Amino acid sequence: MRHHNSLMHELLKLVPWSKCEASVDKYAADRGVRTLDSKSHLVALLHAQLSGAASLREIVATMASQATRLYHLGVRAPKRSTLADANASRPAALFADLFNDLLPQAHRGLRKASKEAIRLVDATSISLSSLSKDWASYEAHGCAAKLHVVFDPGAQTPVHFAVTPARTNDITAAKAMPIEAGRTYVFDLGYYDFGWWAELIAKDCRFVTRLKRNTPTRLVAERPVAEEGAILADRVVRLPERLAYSRKNPCACDLREIHVRLDTGKVLRIVSNDLEAPADEIAELYRTRWQIELFFRWVKQTLKIGKFIGASENAIRIQIAVALIAYLLLRMAHALQYAVESLLTFTRLVRANLMHFKSFHQLAEPRSPTPICANQLELAIC
Repeated sequence: MRHHNSLMHELLKLVPWSKCEASVDKYAADRGVRTLDSKSHLVALLHAQLSGAASLREIVATMASQATRLYHLGVRAPKRSTLADANASRPAALFADLFNDLLPQAHRGLRKASKEAIRLVDATSISLSSLSKDWASYEAHGCAAKLHVVFDPGAQTPVHFAVTPARTNDITAAKAMPIEAGRTYVFDLGYYDFGWWAELIAKDCRFVTRLKRNTPTRLVAERPVAEEGAILADRVVRLPERLAYSRKNPCACDLREIHVRLDTGKVLRIVSNDLEAPADEIAELYRTRWQIELFFRWVKQTLKIGKFIGASENAIRIQIAVALIAYLLLRMAHALQYAVESLLTFTRLVRANLMHFKSFHQLAEPRSPTPICANQLELAIC
């Protein structure tokens, strides 16, 4: 009789285990461990994310009920206390490294051909319980953490992430992130720092963001715009030469200021260092920023980031990293099959059939094998 792997087994085949083992050695993550090694820990947390388990007891109970099928994965159901200890003590950097190791593999299959690589930068707040007050206390909003993400809309995947307490300013986290030379960065007012803009320009990057209403500019040239269009003004400008306390502005170069009227009537002051592209193209680039908001919504609601199985900083970092790893695995698995077009539907079917002996192609009735557009992300939520 022909052997069939479980759906969970098929997903785990996409994990670069050799690189994972190298990271385990790098951080000595299995030193002194007797029962729950790093691989078993990762599988348990992935099982929790993909099955929708929301507590340590639920993870242990659901995995114990599938003990026979877990045997084929080379792992066993953990004990609740053992899993809690691993979340608190195993280095979160191990799982962040695995995310980074998985990214090139994900991009090869998902990257949409385009003339340029766009990077959307944003952050989202995640509420935490009062048990996390020792590291995530924030007077304005209670205990909370922030997930900072650099997102590639062409592949619909994050390319970098960081987790900080919610009191950390967005621009502080952005300055610690690597800048990819030659990319186009799109971001909002949370990253209003002329010094960081100058760093982007020095790396030959294009940026698109908004100007604050009270930021003065000096007009260099006025460009014509179409009458009765959404573009109200297209100008070449310069920012103030001096900042507060007589500091010299590090972003002392010609910039593009474009005024755009939204459907609501609100007017945005968009600024970019691109002096050549049409104004409507720059305005459209700023509109793509909405895709990272949709990504945050998808991850929070579908992978249940927001209900944590640990309260320590290390446990929170591990769970967020594993949730993003699960997202990459789902995206890659979805791209490998043609039976289910919607990523959300595919995720729901994976959840319902996670330990069943079937392949990705057997989750639903086959559809015509048309290529999946990596730029589309189904975000309908029940």
